[in-house]
Amino acid sequence: MENKTKNTKLKIRKGDLVKVIAGDSKGQQGKVQEVIVAKNRVVVEGVNLVSRHTKPNAATPNGGIIKKEAALHISNVMLVDPTSGKPTRVGRKLNADGKLVRVAKNSGGEIK
Repeated sequence: MENKTKNTKLKIRKGDLVKVIAGDSKGQQGKVQEVIVAKNRVVVEGVNLVSRHTKPNAATPNGGIIKKEAALHISNVMLVDPTSGKPTRVGRKLNADGKLVRVAKNSGGEIK
């Protein structure tokens, strides 16, 4: 069987400020640390923390329980509009230079 992957363009990138709109962490916001394109998931700083029990090793000499961010589905987060500070949908438009840029649907402002 062939491994078919869809060539989808995700609207959220690493470094974006996002707000969680669904799930246990609803209402929290943070910066995107990682985007996992193959699974349509994002890891957001300080959001969706899980407890990881670790054995003592070189990195953690004492071991114990470590809090760590787990991945969220990309549909459960929404980009925060840089101008208004509210969650917004993301569109794409050609700018004056003819480059395709992301724009906030609420304010129409360009997202850097």
